[in-house]
Amino acid sequence: MTTPTQPNIKLQNSEDYRENYANSVQVRVNVWDFFLVFGTLQQQTETQVDIQNFQGIYLSPQQAKALLGILQHNVAGYESTFGEIKLDPRMAAPGPIH
Repeated sequence: MTTPTQPNIKLQNSEDYRENYANSVQVRVNVWDFFLVFGTLQQQTETQVDIQNFQGIYLSPQQAKALLGILQHNVAGYESTFGEIKLDPRMAAPGPIH
């Protein structure tokens, strides 16, 4: 079986391209797609957290799985260089599934 030739890829930013910082990502899943909602989280008090969402992105299941692989690879590289990334156990609580 022949391996297909890798195409030349040209990256180009559209006119409405923007970069932002997100410390909140919500994921909604249905049979057709994954929906990622990015926002910024600010803890106002011990019991109050405010999240301002600024961008929602739909991904096909195939793109979501490809993103998972890329993130796993890059997180592993980051941790091998800088050490384990520790998560706040309070933030790992499961949320509703949509």
